[in-house]
Amino acid sequence: MALMPTATIDEFKLDFCALQEKMRFRVDAAYAARKDTHWRVWHDFCVSHALDPCLHGIEDPVPFLQIFGVRYRDGRLAPRGKPVAVGTVADAIRSIGQEIARMGSKDPRHNHVGHIDFRLSSQLRAYKKEDPPPKRVDPVPISLVIQVLKYAYHQNPSAERQAIANMLCVAFYYCLRPCEYTSENPIKAFALDDVILFLGRRRLNNALASDAEICAATAVHLVFTTQKNGDKGEAIAHARSGDPYCCPVTAVVRQLMLHRREFRRRNTPFNGAIKLASYYNRHNVCVPIKPKQITDTLRWNAGVLQHVTGISPANISARSLRAGGAMALLVGGCDANIIKLLARWRSDSMMRYLHQRATPIAQKLAASMFQSDYSFLPDAGVPADPDQADL
Repeated sequence: MALMPTATIDEFKLDFCALQEKMRFRVDAAYAARKDTHWRVWHDFCVSHALDPCLHGIEDPVPFLQIFGVRYRDGRLAPRGKPVAVGTVADAIRSIGQEIARMGSKDPRHNHVGHIDFRLSSQLRAYKKEDPPPKRVDPVPISLVIQVLKYAYHQNPSAERQAIANMLCVAFYYCLRPCEYTSENPIKAFALDDVILFLGRRRLNNALASDAEICAATAVHLVFTTQKNGDKGEAIAHARSGDPYCCPVTAVVRQLMLHRREFRRRNTPFNGAIKLASYYNRHNVCVPIKPKQITDTLRWNAGVLQHVTGISPANISARSLRAGGAMALLVGGCDANIIKLLARWRSDSMMRYLHQRATPIAQKLAASMFQSDYSFLPDAGVPADPDQADL
């Protein structure tokens, strides 16, 4: 760069800084802030040990990362000063390695073949064995979703309760994460433009179609644009369930109509950037739906139905709807691959969890095994110990 003209250098630096900033916020601001905190703690750790934070000149950097992990684990370096789980330690060490790599040096976590060093992976495995089992929320049954809708539309109606009930219903059917069906993260939340309605095979225009056409829609697609694990432009479709209230199409239509009416009242054009997970309060202000509102609604109604479902209100939250929708598909006999496709899971870990929790499935297992007698063909026995197969 020394031979470049001054103007060229300035332009290069400006573009490079803009690129770095875009890379920092490639997910969201909270993610970038967490990474910044990891690096700041690492920088202070290195300064206290007279080390270069990029570990230049260190022949074997792994022991320093390990000791950093030990102190982050027991709380001495953790931002809140309390012991943390293995995932938090792994995330902090990952942030350090990625930041050093981003600055053009070799990721110190990796060995000469590009894999995580055995010492680090062994340390994290040991922490994982020490950690208590993860506390998962209970899946929400459809009876609870129906209870929420009935309460919002018949027993104690209000704009806020109805909007929350609609989004809760949408989340159940589409197996959504809280950041997708609430406005917790404005980047990831669905907007009105992410909604595609069909009347038969005809696609409806969200802004120009008549109210009668919108309300008669037979299918709805939600287009995943910025959502986690969603390929850009991927659309997940649902048709009507047959129930006038607990239906993904009806719930989305109710939310869309809510916004269309407000646009007409204000005499403003249709704004597709408005988030689906919002409503208008008594002052006609657009209010985003937050995860806490979903959790509070679920828990209150879960208390009403606890004698029926056996689910403690304390065991469910806004995250329960994703598992609840998947559980409903599983119990309904839906193929596991379809469930993974709809819920956008990359692995089978959640499917194993759902199988373990699904009572209707578990009730059939022993009987199925009892009725599954079999015999071997002659000379087709299986050795009791596979290690003795060749003896």
